[in-house]
Amino acid sequence: MPQISRRGAQMPPSPIRKLAPLADAAKAEGTKVYHLNIGQPDLPTPRSALEAIRSIDRTTLEYSPSDGYRFYRENLTKYYRQFHIDLTPEEIIITAGGSEAVLYAFMACLNPNDEIIVPEPAYANYMAFAISAGAIIRTVPSTIESGFALPPIEAFEKLISDRTKGILICNPNNPTGYVYTPREMEQIRLLVKKYDLYLFSDEVYREFIYSDTPYISACHLPDVESNVVLIDSVSKRYSECGIRIGALITRNRKVHDTVMKFCQARLSPPLIGQIAANASLQEEDAYMQRNFDEYRSRRDYLIERLNRIPGVYSPMPQGAFYTLARLPLADADDFCTWCLSHFRYQGQTIFMAPASGFYVTPGLGRNEVRIAYVLNKDDLNNALTVLEKALEAYPRITGEYEHGTFHREADL
Repeated sequence: MPQISRRGAQMPPSPIRKLAPLADAAKAEGTKVYHLNIGQPDLPTPRSALEAIRSIDRTTLEYSPSDGYRFYRENLTKYYRQFHIDLTPEEIIITAGGSEAVLYAFMACLNPNDEIIVPEPAYANYMAFAISAGAIIRTVPSTIESGFALPPIEAFEKLISDRTKGILICNPNNPTGYVYTPREMEQIRLLVKKYDLYLFSDEVYREFIYSDTPYISACHLPDVESNVVLIDSVSKRYSECGIRIGALITRNRKVHDTVMKFCQARLSPPLIGQIAANASLQEEDAYMQRNFDEYRSRRDYLIERLNRIPGVYSPMPQGAFYTLARLPLADADDFCTWCLSHFRYQGQTIFMAPASGFYVTPGLGRNEVRIAYVLNKDDLNNALTVLEKALEAYPRITGEYEHGTFHREADL
């Protein structure tokens, strides 16, 4: 039988989606599953986007330009100007989601076996895209005790070698919700300039910063303009995950032109998605304010409830809509699996993402989970009650569960 590729064998399963078959099985038997695993916003997509889709009057759904429609890129320059990011349409490439932007950035800037340094925990798909490009991720661990602040810059410098080509950050951060301070961004800037590295910066959650820490974009940093590749997406800010519209932004013309070769090979970004995303730019400010207020309220409620559960700890996330929580157990992967396959409380269970999948260093995150607060507060309340009951039950049954003799109790 033919063998799969080494690249395929190295590709990690998604910690966000790998337990989905167990969730599907639970739902098939009538169990209510609370999805805390995935950053799928439940807030409504802008009406303007939905109306634009309904109003499409075309006889042919054609290819769009490989870098996206110019009218959309022109309107995006106005959007970024609100954040003091001055761009031209020629510096923006529209991609099939932020994921494609990350992949093409790696493909254009990194050779096989080149290395990039990433603070961990990090968005799990960064590792998958690096493997796709043949690159190697080197990580610098941050800690839950520090609220996942940027690790000491000396730890980055220790990893730099002739193979180091870049640093990757996510700000605000997925999965931790941390927002990098001006001082931390300046430390990153100095390191990028000193070693002439690429700075890949994923900034898809810029609208959701709840602290007084200002939003510092990589595009704000002086003297490294040609080093920066910014990643963006409409998925989170407009609840438009399904239209698959992102952007890769760079002032480096060589990087732009190289990325365009990959874009031309895949022909074009989604036509209907661009129509919807462009219409969303016209949405009134009140739409974003409502979403911001809702997520901040959910954050406050979630963290207060989590930290009242015996043995559970989560720092206060400053942005995005995720937190990493430490649980009073040794193996969160096993616990998350058990919750879906064996545990029921009043016909309900929870789906969380084991945090080990957001780390590269073996052993880190084994007792942590990522929780996305993309449910309304009633559902969050129910989900956290289920979590508390599951933690109470799990130590009592672990031995039996490991030996395959535990039987589900639907109404514990």
